[in-house]
Amino acid sequence: MLTNAQVRDIETLVHPYTNLATHREAGPLVLERGEGVRVFDSAGRDYIEGLSGLWCTSLGYSNGELVEAAREQMAKLPFAHLFSGRSHDPAIELAEKLKEIAPMPVSKIYYGSSGSDANDTQIKMIWYMNNALGRPKKKKFIARLKGYHGVTVASASLTGLPYNHIDFDLPIQGILHTSCPHHYRFGHEGETEEAFSARMAAELEEMILREGPDTVAAFIAEPVMGAGGAIVPPKGYFQAIQTVLNKYDVLMIADEVITGFGRTGNWFGSTTLGCKPDTISCAKALTSAYFPLSAIFIPEHMHDVLVDQSRKIGTFGHGNTYSGHPVGCAVALKTLEIYHRDKIIDRVRKVAPRFLARLERLREHPMIGEARGVGLIGGIEFVRNKHTREQFDVKKAVAAKSCAFAQEEGLILRNLAGDRVAFCPPLIISEAEIDELFDRYERALVKTQNWAHAEGLLA
Repeated sequence: MLTNAQVRDIETLVHPYTNLATHREAGPLVLERGEGVRVFDSAGRDYIEGLSGLWCTSLGYSNGELVEAAREQMAKLPFAHLFSGRSHDPAIELAEKLKEIAPMPVSKIYYGSSGSDANDTQIKMIWYMNNALGRPKKKKFIARLKGYHGVTVASASLTGLPYNHIDFDLPIQGILHTSCPHHYRFGHEGETEEAFSARMAAELEEMILREGPDTVAAFIAEPVMGAGGAIVPPKGYFQAIQTVLNKYDVLMIADEVITGFGRTGNWFGSTTLGCKPDTISCAKALTSAYFPLSAIFIPEHMHDVLVDQSRKIGTFGHGNTYSGHPVGCAVALKTLEIYHRDKIIDRVRKVAPRFLARLERLREHPMIGEARGVGLIGGIEFVRNKHTREQFDVKKAVAAKSCAFAQEEGLILRNLAGDRVAFCPPLIISEAEIDELFDRYERALVKTQNWAHAEGLLA
C-alpha cells in the first residue's frame, strides 16, 4: 500500500528517466535525510548511496562546512549576476582556483548551472569562434555512441543513447556519432585493447575524411563513459584518438562532469586516462552537488576570439541568469578547500584498490560478464552466457531487477543501457563501507540469480 507521500508524489511530479506508467503503481522511494555515504527513507531505513546520488555527492551527505558556506553567502550576498561587467569575489576566486588545478592551459572560466548547459554552451562557443575565424563550414561535432552529454536540445544530440533521441526529433543536424570504445562488447575475437583502440581511431578518421575535415569542429568525450554504462576506455584509446584530432585540427572537448575532482584518482579523469583536452566541461562534484553549478574551461585562443567579436558586434550575446551564482561559487570554494585539506585524492587512491578488487570479484558470478573500473567508478555487465557474451532479452531488464533487489538490501545503484550496473560511491567512503556496499550487492545478486532461474532466463 502506498504511503501518503508516495500518493502525493504520483499526483504532482514528472520524474526524469522513469517509466511514468509503472511509477504510478510502484510509487517513489521517498528519502528524508542523508549522512555520510548513507541516505534514509521516510521509514528511517538506511541505504548506502552507491552512485553518489547521480555521480555527484562526492563529499557525502550533510557536510556541515558546505551547509555553513551556503548559509554565510546567503546572508551576505544571496544573488548577483555577471551580466554587463558586474562581478563578485566568490566567482573571481573560484575561477582562480579552477585555473590552478586544470589539466590544460586555461585563460578564463565560464559558469553555468548544469553539465547539460555547459556542453550546450561548448557547441555555441565553438560555432561562434569558427564563424569569427572565417570558417563557417567547420561546425560539425563528433560524439560517441553510448556517450552522455546532457539533455538540452544540443547536448542531448551529443548524447549517443536512443532514449534521449526517440520522439524528441534528435539529434539535430551536424551532430555525428562514432563507435563506442567498449572493448568487452565490441572488440573482435582475439583483438587486443591496443588494436581495438587503433581501430576506433581509424573509424574516427574515416568519418572525418568522409564529412570533410573543413566541416568538423570538435570531438567530445567523457574520460570514463557514465550513463552509457560506466565504461573505462581500452588501453591507448585517447592517445590514438588524439593523433587523429591533431591531424585534422579538430578540438578535443573533455566532458569531466562525472570524472572531475578526484573520481579517478586525479583531479581530472583526463589526466588518469591520457586525454589532452582543448577545453573542459565540469559540474556535479564541483560543489559536491550541494548547489547547481557548472564551469567551462576556455583556452586563450578561444577567449581571444570572444574578445575580438565582442568588439565587433558590441557584446558577447550569451549568458545565464545563474551563471556564477555567489552561493554556488561559495559552496564550490569550500568544496575545493576540503578536497585539498582532507587530501581527498590521496584518499581515493588509498581505498580504490579495495573498491576495484571487490568490483572485479563480481566477475566470478555466473551472470556477470565484465566488471571493470578505475578509481572509485566502475560498472558490471550481465550476460546470459559468459563464454559467448550473449546478452539477456532487453525486455527482461535483468540489471534493473538486480538494482531493485539491491534496494531491498539497503543499497542504491543505477542500471544503465546494455544490462549494466554502475558503482560510484562518495569519495569519502571507507574501506569498511566499501565492503558493506559489495556485501549488500552480493546478497542482491543471489536474489537476482534465483529470480532468473525461476523466469527461465539462464542458459
